Amino acid sequence: MAKPSPRFVCQQCGAVTTRWAGKCEACGAWNSIVEEAAREEVPKGLSGAKGRRIEFVALEGHAAPQPRLVTGIGELDRVCGGGLVPGSVLLVGGDPGIGKSTLLLQASAALSTGARVAYISGEEAVDQVRMRAHRLGHAKAGVALAAATSLRDIVATLDAPDAPAVVVIDSIQTLYSDGIEAAPGTVSQVRATSAELIRLAKRRGFVLFLVGHVTKEGALAGPRVLEHMVDTVLYFEGDRGHQFRILRATKNRFGATDEIGVFEMTEHGLAEVPNPSALFLAERRGNVAGACVYAGVEGSRPMLVEIQALVAPSALSSPRRAVVGWDAGRLAMVLAVLDARCGLALSGNDVYLNVAGGLRITEPAADLAVAAALVSSASTQPVPADMVVFGEVGLSGEVRAVAQAELRLKEAAKLGFAQALVPSRPGRGRGGGEAGPLAIRAVGHLQDVLGLFPPP
Repeated sequence: MAKPSPRFVCQQCGAVTTRWAGKCEACGAWNSIVEEAAREEVPKGLSGAKGRRIEFVALEGHAAPQPRLVTGIGELDRVCGGGLVPGSVLLVGGDPGIGKSTLLLQASAALSTGARVAYISGEEAVDQVRMRAHRLGHAKAGVALAAATSLRDIVATLDAPDAPAVVVIDSIQTLYSDGIEAAPGTVSQVRATSAELIRLAKRRGFVLFLVGHVTKEGALAGPRVLEHMVDTVLYFEGDRGHQFRILRATKNRFGATDEIGVFEMTEHGLAEVPNPSALFLAERRGNVAGACVYAGVEGSRPMLVEIQALVAPSALSSPRRAVVGWDAGRLAMVLAVLDARCGLALSGNDVYLNVAGGLRITEPAADLAVAAALVSSASTQPVPADMVVFGEVGLSGEVRAVAQAELRLKEAAKLGFAQALVPSRPGRGRGGGEAGPLAIRAVGHLQDVLGLFPPP
């Protein structure tokens, strides 16, 4: 019998090659190719096999909506679309130590009051999980706890008529299937164990939480197909230097995507933050040049955060550009527009930009707030303390309208702001206006922003 040829698999994208290489040609990742044992089986075609005919039904039908399981943690329920759908699979990823296990243990304890919950840990011993539960104040919660890594044992336990309503697997990279000759955490093992657990969850109708590791770039480790297999993908974000944690949904078949939940890490675990705008602005100081309040929208939630900019003369031949919480490429574009369209040359200065509170902003509506903070810092004239700013900046310097403007203004008025710097709309034009309790200052070009901050 011929010896099976070697099989090398990329642990990032799952590409298979016949020889080892330092760089994967499929995804470009370095040092991600690992040799895995090839299966000694003969490929079989479908020419002589007879399958079972599938039955088609009409697109129109009536199915009673299944009631969602409410965790009691409002921020988690918000991100999941109002609760957990029976039979759904949720993948939770995040940096090590960010609080994934803490959040899921708190959710398990909250759900255990009305449903059977099983928590299976592959990374920690039972006593270690008990210590965390005691610290969080959930030592007496009715959660069934186990430490296991064998897929065969887990499936045999859960495949029963009295299966738990919620199952947590922490983490999927620690499980292994004895039918695959590969180490736990490899692409083959992650794909096989996930597929088997997802199939079981759909058949038995229990909610399945899978904890996933992330790479150094912040993406979920393992094959990309894992994110396509699950129903919901949640990223737990945050800087461990800040107390805030952001739970962000990047995929959700049963709710809105890009929804976020805000938590605060305390000594007793993760606490909900029902009004994150007030908390993000709690330490804000008014009348400081380079500080600007941005009115953003994350998912369906309006959120006010402070954007801080510092423009300082540089002694280096290549001035520094440091960005925290925003896209560095977007900052370079705003600086180029200020230089080419407005005549504000900042190329010889060091530029530092920070989004206070550890929040990461991705929407382009923050362009105008960043530009206002940069102009304020360069002119040493502070942005009015009672003003919020939002708007998208184009390459020709025009300020474009953004979605959900009324929702942003309503949140700003609720927190006591008196005026807003916004893009001009057709029919309103440039200049002033009123939007409820807010005085509106509309601008159509970035040059108009420079007129608000005359040099001293």
